[in-house]
Amino acid sequence: MTDVQKDGVTIEVTVAAPVETVWHSLRDPAWIRRWHGWHFDGLDEEIELIYGTEAREGEQPYVLLIDGGDQFVLSEHLGGTLVRITRAPPGGNPEWDAYYDDITEGWTSFLQQLRFALEHQPGRERRTLFFSSEGLGQSMASLGVDNPVAGQRFDVSDPSRPLRAGEVWFVSDHQVGLTLDDLGPGLVVAGIKPTSPASPDGGAMAILSTYGLDDAAFAAVRERWSAWWRSACPGSADPVE
Repeated sequence: MTDVQKDGVTIEVTVAAPVETVWHSLRDPAWIRRWHGWHFDGLDEEIELIYGTEAREGEQPYVLLIDGGDQFVLSEHLGGTLVRITRAPPGGNPEWDAYYDDITEGWTSFLQQLRFALEHQPGRERRTLFFSSEGLGQSMASLGVDNPVAGQRFDVSDPSRPLRAGEVWFVSDHQVGLTLDDLGPGLVVAGIKPTSPASPDGGAMAILSTYGLDDAAFAAVRERWSAWWRSACPGSADPVE
């Protein structure tokens, strides 16, 4: 859930895991790697910068302050853990303000990936594909799941679609997350990037997380999803992996 407050944006997700486990997932770089962003050559350095060098733990338990003013607060909730990110309001740094919406969407994706990793694939490493395109594509609509509702099962028989079967993981204003039975199970988070000063034409993205696939199976997944992305977002680059 994302809520816009006068003092900044609040993003929340409830994870079916103990608060100590979720907290460890925010502090141990090896655990962070299982849910933050996607794999690329600079991922480890990015994790160290965001959660190490430019972060500090709050005076109260389970509070993490990120450079720039974003704050994580963890609390016990309904037998699990409520993770709340409160973003600093825009206006403090014009250079970063241009990317404010992009960062908010990124935190939305990453919290859902954290939830999935802990609830469905605890302790397991992932392999990822990251697709992106400038200009608004059809990344969500072309997945083939009409009017998605969180918790809804789907089964897509259209061979032109990259999906097979799974469950709607979450739906937000600009994103949808779907579990994928044939990928471990895995997860895809797909969405549109709203227009902003940094992205006047907007954009589209998808993060695919897979588990337990050998090299041949992963290559087949890459080809299937890349073909879909080229169709949905013509002219886009190859995925990052």
